[in-house]
Amino acid sequence: MQNETSILLVYTGGTIGMKQDPVSFDLRPFDFSQILEEVPELKKFGYRIDTYSFDPVIDSSDVDIEFWKRLTRLIEENYCKYDGFVILHGTDTMSFSASALSFMLGDITKPVVFTGSQLPIGMLRTDGKENLISSIEIAASKDSAGRPMVPEVCIYFESQLYRGNRTTKYTAENFRAFRSANYPVLAEVGIHIKFNTAFIRYPADWNHPLHPTYDLDPSVLIIKVIPGMKREVLDSLVCTPGIRAIILETYGSGNAPSGKWFTDCIKKAVDRGVIVLNITQCLAGRVDMDTYSTGKSLKNIGVVGGGDCTTEAAVAKLFFLLGQYTDNKEIVHFLKKNMRGELTEM
Repeated sequence: MQNETSILLVYTGGTIGMKQDPVSFDLRPFDFSQILEEVPELKKFGYRIDTYSFDPVIDSSDVDIEFWKRLTRLIEENYCKYDGFVILHGTDTMSFSASALSFMLGDITKPVVFTGSQLPIGMLRTDGKENLISSIEIAASKDSAGRPMVPEVCIYFESQLYRGNRTTKYTAENFRAFRSANYPVLAEVGIHIKFNTAFIRYPADWNHPLHPTYDLDPSVLIIKVIPGMKREVLDSLVCTPGIRAIILETYGSGNAPSGKWFTDCIKKAVDRGVIVLNITQCLAGRVDMDTYSTGKSLKNIGVVGGGDCTTEAAVAKLFFLLGQYTDNKEIVHFLKKNMRGELTEM
């Protein structure tokens, strides 16, 4: 028993915290202060598990910057009191939230594990109990020196622990809802938990205090390239008032229509001082704008290659960098750098 180990379990909302009314069969949030009664298996760990529930709970479709700030502040205020944190969150925007917190929680040395479920925890076939139990065990796991095994912002789902800013929600129907196509899993849960330590980010200084960041700027627009895209539509999008950055979701390794009209539209944004970041639409792989002529054309007008960064991580990173810097050169410099494990530098 590890009686000294303490975990803060935070319920923000989502399917995992729902119970089915025995009469109406409606799904309703249950009182998370009673979590040990709902999942009595947790008592066997011997950990001190405290709970905090958002009131009202937040549907993950309503997640925004203020939600991320509130969650970051909660972790900051309790950082010295607990060995790890487990965040229960709706699946739809979990990858966005995990990516955002990976940037906001600077110099983190403790686990922050996001999890949820596809079925409510009160249903017979729920995946919620296993996800919750394993997330808590992972957040509490320590090495032989008593240090956390995974001092990162992660997502745990269906026997896999992922780096949070490498994930994308892959399916709405299967229990394995998330994928990390461009980075190996951090841990695999079977009879035992197998930690893949070679792929986990460990701090250079374990005693470094947490330095959270609350300054985010959401002046970001996503444009997905599609066949038959009209010039008038693209032109109106790149001229959207107040935009500081555009995430351009392109084909394959960073390709887009080869017509001069397309390049001219994008150049118009670049010339206005808008940062344009090229991210692939593919679930796996990376942008390489030196491979094909269309990619080279975008690179030549100042579009920044996003490598193997996910759209979710790109959004979070831009929010973070735009909130820290006013100079585009500094922002572009850091966009090309691996800051929180979100990018494979070439």
